[in-house]
Amino acid sequence: MRRVETRLGGLLTQERDRRVAADGYAACLVGDIGALVRVGYRIRAAVCVTGYLAAGGDPKGAEIVDAAAALELLDTSHLIRHDTRDGAVLRRGLPTLHVSHAAEHERNGWRGESRRFGEGMAVLAGDLALALADRLAVGLPQRARSVWDELRTDRVLGAYSEAARAGEYRDEPWPAECLGDCGHGCAAGWYAVEQPLLLGAALAGRRDLDPHYGELGRAVHAGWRLRGFLGGGQGFDGMARLLREVLFDQDSHDRAELLITEQLDRARAALRAAPLRADWRAELYDCLEALTRP
Repeated sequence: MRRVETRLGGLLTQERDRRVAADGYAACLVGDIGALVRVGYRIRAAVCVTGYLAAGGDPKGAEIVDAAAALELLDTSHLIRHDTRDGAVLRRGLPTLHVSHAAEHERNGWRGESRRFGEGMAVLAGDLALALADRLAVGLPQRARSVWDELRTDRVLGAYSEAARAGEYRDEPWPAECLGDCGHGCAAGWYAVEQPLLLGAALAGRRDLDPHYGELGRAVHAGWRLRGFLGGGQGFDGMARLLREVLFDQDSHDRAELLITEQLDRARAALRAAPLRADWRAELYDCLEALTRP
């Protein structure tokens, strides 16, 4: 993962330095993205890299580094946009971009409406993060590029579907679809675990792993979403809090913990069936099981 950190840092520093002399405002926007990326969790990047190495990918390969870094920038793009839509105040301990740019506008007495300015700048920052992600992904082999394109599309449509369900009062905080078979209509969607795994397998030239990684990813994602519900993580506030506090007694909590255990058993079964070395099965399981811990 150190190579991924270096790739991200180098790309953003180079882009900022290239812009700073010509346009300080442009350099500021690059800096906004850099600040968020520096404090990212690297979950999807770690899943992708581990899936790639478990599949027998070259540890010295450059394409896996670009793919993992692209996943981080894609995630940053969508987090910026998600926060703007939801009116969030903080992200990763930092003021969200629409808030900080609105404050900048008001502080400097610029013309126009501060709130709209802040939201507009956040949208542009999300566009820039996506453009940089695509710059890294453009050179991926065709099979990996196809996974990348599907991942990008699914995430946008999943976010739209989730917002529409919430607007129609049809959103269900309990992640029942994830337990069934990781359905659409979830902003986390398949991009969270399954598609990073498939991206790693594609880069390693192991299409035979697709069904195994698919089943593994869906099981771990279901357990992860259950843990998010129980812990009040991102995407599980509001109605989810009401459900937990009013209707979710200790027996319900225990049953949910049992469901997480069942999903991890499902993940282990998928790994046992996968044509991987035993040590890499264990490594990949440890990487993914961490997502379901309290």
